[in-house]
Amino acid sequence: MAAERLVVIGGDAAGMSAASQARRLKGPDALEIVAFERGHFASYSACGIPYWVGGDVGERDDLIARTPEEHRARDIDLRMRTEVTELDVAGRRVKALDLESGRTYWTGFDKLVIATGARPVRPALPGMDAAGVHGVQTLDDGQALLDSLDALGGKETRRAVVVGAGYIGVEMAEAMLKRGFEVTVLNRGEQPMATLDPDMGRLVHEAMDGLGITTVNGAAVTEILTGPGGRVTGVATEAGTYPADVVVLGIGVEPETELAREAGLPVGPHRGLLTDLSMRVAGHENIWAGGDCVEVLDLVAGRTRHIALGTHANKHGQVIGSNVGGGYGTFPGVVGTAVSKVCDLEIARTGLREKDARAVGLRYVTATIESTGRAGYYPGAKPMTVKMIAELRTGRLLGVQIVGRDGAAKRVDVAAVALTAGMTVERMTALDLGYAPPFSPVWDPVLVAARKTVAAVRGAGG
Repeated sequence: MAAERLVVIGGDAAGMSAASQARRLKGPDALEIVAFERGHFASYSACGIPYWVGGDVGERDDLIARTPEEHRARDIDLRMRTEVTELDVAGRRVKALDLESGRTYWTGFDKLVIATGARPVRPALPGMDAAGVHGVQTLDDGQALLDSLDALGGKETRRAVVVGAGYIGVEMAEAMLKRGFEVTVLNRGEQPMATLDPDMGRLVHEAMDGLGITTVNGAAVTEILTGPGGRVTGVATEAGTYPADVVVLGIGVEPETELAREAGLPVGPHRGLLTDLSMRVAGHENIWAGGDCVEVLDLVAGRTRHIALGTHANKHGQVIGSNVGGGYGTFPGVVGTAVSKVCDLEIARTGLREKDARAVGLRYVTATIESTGRAGYYPGAKPMTVKMIAELRTGRLLGVQIVGRDGAAKRVDVAAVALTAGMTVERMTALDLGYAPPFSPVWDPVLVAARKTVAAVRGAGG
């Protein structure tokens, strides 16, 4: 019997995790695997790019988990610098373009995995394509940015403008600061980190100011200014102009689903592909999708969301590879957990913000506490702010946000587990968390927040 052919579009986390897991379950005699990647790199950590740019990660190759040669040694036909330009669902084939030679050809498939990722939001503004304006979604993007910085030479004063103040924005602001740039962050929102409520975002703003990063809120960009040579010289907003030798886009990303949409595959309200629990594309028996190009179920809100994170992408790939390879796996959904940092300030969130709760019709209470990451008398104890949101009357935990230092961010994992389990804040107060003075006060900050939220629920008649 001839081997089935699995075609994978996209050679990073979801795509190559799916290919690798399928290969573990089925050998090349039973399953031929062909994967297409349009970039120069495969199986790398996009989340590590800001730390490579900032110098915390010494070499680009440190971010690569597995090289194309390593994949090929495992009988995965990974074709680099090859872009899939057309998907024929009815004919079960894809059209590929070799970006080096210009040759195009069709490849048939029995099973297909779409893992096309996401692309940086790049507004259609004058000058947006100028030299010195960079997104940072791929290793190719990161290399282009570093090459651009090198081209500036030994200029005495170097200015970087970061457009956007989400995760990528604040991480790239830190990277530019470490490289000796004067950094300005232009944020069109009320406060940086729109994934937090504004009161928690204000804490991030204050900390960034203290680090020497100028953050301008309510600053909608209107134009990228350029000099005679076509290179960026500044960024114009409705309120003023900011000089720049380099501009980094941290506005966010959107699912890369144009190919799939043109082929008639279903997408959701956030333009991500829609799948079932097995990561199979809705209505298509032999097509799966995973990673940053899909929408996932928010277990708290009960709606689909688009969340571009490597953790999800790798899990999607494992599930897809298991199902393609004859095993079984499901991906039930997420609670929206994410962590980040800017210098020594740690930022974490999980579950719903206040506006998310309102959007799905939930009535809620909130509580915010100040604590420390260690016992107050233990050397090195640093402040931490925890905000908790719970459903009115039932006390069900809806969300947690943490801003602080000294181990603040990973405390959000306790809340993520509680959210996944559907726990109430009252039940959380009895959690048996680890305690010793170097690691926590007697009452961990998350539990202090839970106690205060219980009081808020009772005070509101819960």
